[in-house]
Amino acid sequence: MDLNFYRRLSIAPMLDYTDRHCRYLLRLLTKNTLLYTEMIPANALVHADPEPFLKHSLEEYPLAIQLGGGDPETLALASKKAENAGYQEINLNCGCPSDRVQNGSFGACLMKDSEKVARCIEAMQKAVQVPVTVKCRIGIDHDDSFEFFLNFIKTVHEAGCNTFIIHARKAWLKGLSPKENRDIPPLNYERVLELKKLMPNLNISINGGIKTLEHAKELLTQLDGVMIGRAAYENPWMLKEADSLIYNTQDPIWKNRKELLTAYLPYVEQELSQGCPLTIITRHLSSLFNGIPGSRKYRQMLSEQAPKAKDGVELLQKAMAFVEEIG
Repeated sequence: MDLNFYRRLSIAPMLDYTDRHCRYLLRLLTKNTLLYTEMIPANALVHADPEPFLKHSLEEYPLAIQLGGGDPETLALASKKAENAGYQEINLNCGCPSDRVQNGSFGACLMKDSEKVARCIEAMQKAVQVPVTVKCRIGIDHDDSFEFFLNFIKTVHEAGCNTFIIHARKAWLKGLSPKENRDIPPLNYERVLELKKLMPNLNISINGGIKTLEHAKELLTQLDGVMIGRAAYENPWMLKEADSLIYNTQDPIWKNRKELLTAYLPYVEQELSQGCPLTIITRHLSSLFNGIPGSRKYRQMLSEQAPKAKDGVELLQKAMAFVEEIG
């Protein structure tokens, strides 16, 4: 499988969002877009039962896993478990600025120690046959010069990493929340474009502030890939033409969102029969009808009744009936 083809468009790893239920829904909208798991701590795969973290369905492919950690040996062991579970890419998180990852000395903290990241990448690559990639920022705190960024990329590349997904903002470890770090530091696409010009042999994807497929297609004239985050989660329907616009292949044929959700119902029924709480699934469906008459009543019904519903599929069908969708 040539992941670089699918990497032309990817959906960002988002904690508490891109779980397997979300990914199954997104895959109904696009056959080709590369999907990522939430960030999974490497320690959890090595020192706890890995099955709950690694569980996924074959329908989600192409699929990558993102790991969080900073110990080469632990990351290598976790990478091997992920590869054995069927994941087609292992991505190392070097961009998350949350207190949780700072306390564990990984995520964006790793950008301060490019040699440590290089050791992690070397260990991970020795452990697996699938691609090992890095997601990072353009800088961290006051280390935000192009020279700092370029040195980080070069050092990690020399360790064997050829694919970088770059959030085109720097991260502030103190003073900004993770949410604020997604919006307040200014975007700097030019820095990512300059990197690609200096190191054209690298596969470079850009992330941050991309809200439409048209914008993604425009960026693909200069870069290898585009990663979309919250925009795709808050409006998954935006992906309905991703296969034709980005990959020049046929889109899944959904007349409307109701038809899409109806196609998702057998998956919901299957998961509920295996003990999955309905609320875990419906939280990914609340934004599906945004902007359409009746969507408020739809969301309200899911919010109020999903925690106590005896028949989850029936509830979704009733909620869907509130939506006045044409087409």
